[in-house]
Amino acid sequence: MFLGIDYAPHKSFVGRSDTIVLLHFNTLRPYVGIISIPRDLWVTIPGYGENRINTAHFFAESQQAGSGPFAAIQTIEANFGVKPDYYVRIRFDGVKEIVNAMGGVTIKLDKPIGGYQAGVHHLSGEKALGFTRRRQGADDFFRMEQGQILIKSILLDLLKPTKWVKIPAVLMTTTRAVETNLPLWQLPRLGILILRIGIENIDSRIIDRTMTTPYTTDQGASVLLPQWEQIYPLIEEIFHQPY
Repeated sequence: MFLGIDYAPHKSFVGRSDTIVLLHFNTLRPYVGIISIPRDLWVTIPGYGENRINTAHFFAESQQAGSGPFAAIQTIEANFGVKPDYYVRIRFDGVKEIVNAMGGVTIKLDKPIGGYQAGVHHLSGEKALGFTRRRQGADDFFRMEQGQILIKSILLDLLKPTKWVKIPAVLMTTTRAVETNLPLWQLPRLGILILRIGIENIDSRIIDRTMTTPYTTDQGASVLLPQWEQIYPLIEEIFHQPY
């Protein structure tokens, strides 16, 4: 599970998980699938009741440092029926730092999105962060797509031999910007899997507007009600791949 934490106090993770991405790695098939979850999805948060899914991390982290990811994992399991084994969380300013350590990132767009025309664009850390954060109107679904584009572009760039000289600086920056319970020995295994299938073959999905219904709560908050009959088949498809 990947969590992008919204603006938080310096050197803390007390913030909402405004980017939530579930990842599934199957080394035997081989297969990599990712699903982006809308931050405004209205779900049951264990111990707190119903609220936006992005508040699960904030509620727990504000009570006890380090507990946010595990509250997010509990919330995912309670609502989606899958339990992430590992988490990776990063503050949004960490994305900027990592991209800058890479010397920028190249994105290739098939259509206009995120304020950029179709084509190839080289982005600095500041622009890369702006690309992932930019909404098109009031639509958060485009922002999730932009986040997936950036993740894939970073991976693709780091696999280029011309970028290998940057890897030590990227690793050093990543250790400062990222907090995770993923064991280090897993990283080469996952990297080899991504190389085997190719970045372009990562199965990228989004819980989109066809799977949710806009709703205004009694308190006036604009949220998204999940249409579980649409979401559960997607979860089944991604997380229960045949071996």
